[in-house]
Amino acid sequence: MRYLHLTGSAVDPLLDDVSRLYARGCLEVLREARPDDGHVVAHVSPGGSWRFTDSLGDAALASAPSLTFAEAVAHLASLEVDVALPQMFCRPGMTSYRALLELVGIPYVGNPPEVMALGADKPRASAVVGAAGVAVPASQVVREGGSLALPLPVVVKPADSDNSLGVTLVRDPGEFDAAVRDATEHATDGRVLVEAFVPLGREVRCGVVETPEGLRCLPLEEYDVDADRKPVRDHADKLARDDDGQLGLMAKDGVRAWVVDPADPMTEVVHEAALHAYEALGCRHHGLFDFRVDPQGVPHFLEASLYCSFAPTSVVVVMAEAAGLPLLDLLDLSVARALAEESP
Repeated sequence: MRYLHLTGSAVDPLLDDVSRLYARGCLEVLREARPDDGHVVAHVSPGGSWRFTDSLGDAALASAPSLTFAEAVAHLASLEVDVALPQMFCRPGMTSYRALLELVGIPYVGNPPEVMALGADKPRASAVVGAAGVAVPASQVVREGGSLALPLPVVVKPADSDNSLGVTLVRDPGEFDAAVRDATEHATDGRVLVEAFVPLGREVRCGVVETPEGLRCLPLEEYDVDADRKPVRDHADKLARDDDGQLGLMAKDGVRAWVVDPADPMTEVVHEAALHAYEALGCRHHGLFDFRVDPQGVPHFLEASLYCSFAPTSVVVVMAEAAGLPLLDLLDLSVARALAEESP
């Protein structure tokens, strides 16, 4: 098998680093386990230049020729790869660059651009999943200067940003305008989602993957939240840099997040909601969904994260491993489906 790893970000240095972090993990695993496979890295740097190389180290990227978009498209079309692994997390990476793979005829693993766009738009995803019968928080969309129409407390967040950037729990009316301004800084089009605060409860994620036997829900991952100490998760719970400036994944330490025992009675009800979300959003291959479970045990859909990098630290991979589905088997399932869908 010869893989294309589509990495980087043309628009966001942070998400460029996140992409490289996960893609390096994937490359390391695949090269060690299957040394006869081939790998091509197509990296898009902030600003839009492309580099084709065989690794994601700083030296390898720095020494690779920088190509324009037109040059990169021609090079992509000439590559003899079997399948692509999209490992970009910015909005263009999730949409336009996946569409480019379709344009040049390279099969790829994961959700198509239109589904990625829907999942990344929190208000629209919530509306679609809510229409499928899943509980969702009451919400409104505002822009800077807009007024609050929901009773407090509320959670204010950008309509289309990940990693909990710009998320604020507002309990006092005087905090609302500042929270909206902060969220606006991280919103690509200025839209801010205001949601009714769902009391805890618990907060969990549920992965869904496609198998030959049908859709399979994976063990839940639960997050360290507390009604008093940490009522909502923020950016520091997800990403941070060490003293050397290296990016780290904070939710992988077993303290901020952990896999839930499948026998937990919460699992079944969240699985049912996740399956409804998967179908409603039109997902393929895999999907990941966040839920806030209220004190009565009702899961409320918060957002969808419809990518998987196939790194050992990828949430879907961690869940699959807990279910007895190793990373390589999970990848093989997805690759087989991607290739079968491309066959005439």
